[in-house]
Amino acid sequence: MNIQDCFYLGKITKTSGTKGEVVFFLDVDDINSYRNLSSVFIDLNGDLVPFFIEKISFQHTNNATVSLTDINTTDQAGILVNMNLYLPLHMLPPLQAHQFYYHEVIGYKVIDYKNGETGIVQKVLEYPHQAILSISFLNKEILIPVADEIITRIDKENKTLYIKSPEGLIDIYL
Repeated sequence: MNIQDCFYLGKITKTSGTKGEVVFFLDVDDINSYRNLSSVFIDLNGDLVPFFIEKISFQHTNNATVSLTDINTTDQAGILVNMNLYLPLHMLPPLQAHQFYYHEVIGYKVIDYKNGETGIVQKVLEYPHQAILSISFLNKEILIPVADEIITRIDKENKTLYIKSPEGLIDIYL
């Protein structure tokens, strides 16, 4: 399994108990979609290695205590602390028509309500309080916040995002 075929699920934050259990932090909006996980990929030095889940119990917020097959001691579990967790892209929960996953919009054309065609989405920059679209237009980078007030429509069939950027925002980049 290659990392480009997967999405980031979260990370292992610590060990728990004396029987090799670990705590997953799931970096997701809705943990209910992941209550029946049977396996995950763990990034071990750049290689995604599958681990099977024997037992998972959810705690508060987005944490879960997990027993992994063949991890039976605190020492074995300790090696996995701070390792990132991944799942295949096909396991992403379905979204409503007006929603999108950030990886989906890479390469989408952007059309602004006032300025017309505004470029192509190159990447999505994820910051703690705001995601930002990085759009390439005329060899310049335009940064547009990902917000419901700005992204007015998504046309997945034609790979197009329609936006209504705040007054003057695009002009400062051009």
